[in-house]
Amino acid sequence: MAKLKLTDEWWTAPAQADDGRLVMVTGRRDMDAAMAAGVYNTRIEITWRYQGDSAGMPPDATARLMEQVTDAMAAEFRRDPMAILTGIYTGADERNWVLYVRSLHIFQRKLNEILEPFEQLPLEFYAEADPEWSEYQEMRETEIPDEDSPV
Repeated sequence: MAKLKLTDEWWTAPAQADDGRLVMVTGRRDMDAAMAAGVYNTRIEITWRYQGDSAGMPPDATARLMEQVTDAMAAEFRRDPMAILTGIYTGADERNWVLYVRSLHIFQRKLNEILEPFEQLPLEFYAEADPEWSEYQEMRETEIPDEDSPV
C-alpha cells in the first residue's frame, strides 16, 4: 500500500458532556483517504481521568503533561502511521484521545515505547472494531466551520 498523505489540520469546538459540563473537542480534518484505505479498522480510546477545576478542566500541570503525551504520540505516529490520532476530548474531568489503528498488538507495543519516558500515568483503554469510522463521523458533526474552511 502506498504511504498515506495525512494532513495535520485540526479544528476545536465546544461540546457538552452528558452532565452538561463543557468539553472541548479537537478533531483532525481530511481523514477521507485514511478511511478509504480500509486498514485502520480498530478504534482505540485512551482516557485519563483527573480532578478538574469547577468547570471540569484539568489543572495547569496536568494539562501540560497531557500535551507532552499528545505531542509524543503525534510525533511517533507521524513517523510510523500505524495509528492515526483523530480526536481529543478534554473536559468533564477527563481527557480522551481517539485513534484508529491497523493492529492492536503493534499499537500496544508502540504505545508502551512512547509512554516509557513518562512516569506511570492513570490511563484507561478501550478498543472496538469500527471499520466505518462511526466515532469520527459523529465527532465531525461537532465542527463549527469558519468562513475560510473547506468543510
